[in-house]
Amino acid sequence: MKVPKKKIFIIILSVLALLAILYEIVLHISFATPGTVYGVTFDSEYAGYLQLNPVEVLSTILNDWHFRYIRIGVHWNKVEPTNGNFNFSEFDTYMAMAASSSAHMMLAIGQKTPRWPECHLPDWARKLSPDQYRAALLAYITATVEHYKNNPALESWQVENEPFLAFGANCPGFTVADLQQEIALVKKLDPNHPIMVGDSGELATWLHTADAGDLFGTTMYHIVWNPLFGYFSYDWLPAAYYRFKLWLMHRSPESTYVIELQAEPWVTNTEISKMPLSQQYKSMNINLLKKNIAYADSIGLPRVYLWGAEWWYWVKVKKGVPDFYNFAAQLNR
Repeated sequence: MKVPKKKIFIIILSVLALLAILYEIVLHISFATPGTVYGVTFDSEYAGYLQLNPVEVLSTILNDWHFRYIRIGVHWNKVEPTNGNFNFSEFDTYMAMAASSSAHMMLAIGQKTPRWPECHLPDWARKLSPDQYRAALLAYITATVEHYKNNPALESWQVENEPFLAFGANCPGFTVADLQQEIALVKKLDPNHPIMVGDSGELATWLHTADAGDLFGTTMYHIVWNPLFGYFSYDWLPAAYYRFKLWLMHRSPESTYVIELQAEPWVTNTEISKMPLSQQYKSMNINLLKKNIAYADSIGLPRVYLWGAEWWYWVKVKKGVPDFYNFAAQLNR
């Protein structure tokens, strides 16, 4: 009986994980290199969900915490609320703020962009036929690239976020050919800025993502939660695991980022505002944050984007806990 290629690849990754663990035990290896650059992901929708002013949060990121590398999802539903009518005014504000601070922006585009519900689709797009939907998606990508390709704050594009991970609310089907088409479109429209493709560090094989763009980004989550197992830790995965996966995919560490480093709690099946801080601290507290950063550093990638800036601001302003806020302020000093 023929074994599916995906199953073979998963077996290979499992073997690599075991080898990486042995490698770490024997050599206690660290790939850390000096000069790691720290950035953050910023999402205005999440800031609004936390009842924060998005402009104030981004201003804090830029001016108080001195982050100069920011990733923002230009969500489809935000810029094209009605079919064919684009409004980039909100993101123009963020780009202007970044430019005035000499910050470098990575703009994530596609049907799947950072933050829940993962697929940020306009309601009208969900009613289209598959062919109409695909044409509308490409039109949104085209409009966004054309609008920002000459912006002085733009550093790079992210085309789709974890495109093949079956995670997210009502995400339409997506193929390797779809990803390749979108990358080719962005390259044609804007040959001057590199394209990053991101994937899950723990749940994906990277088979169709690691070599898809000019840059590759891996997520990195250490403590997660689901209804079946409760809290689950990936602490047992050594740094060598990620390096082995990159080697297997022929992707250079020098062109790989940690695109999402867990720096906020993994929320259970409740709203974070209703979740006691004691519960939130089970998956993120200041010591876990420092531990996660040290772990990411040990992998030896040139850039690390932290995931949780809105929460750091929220826990200080709404809960009176300044630990994360103060830590972020000295991270890039």
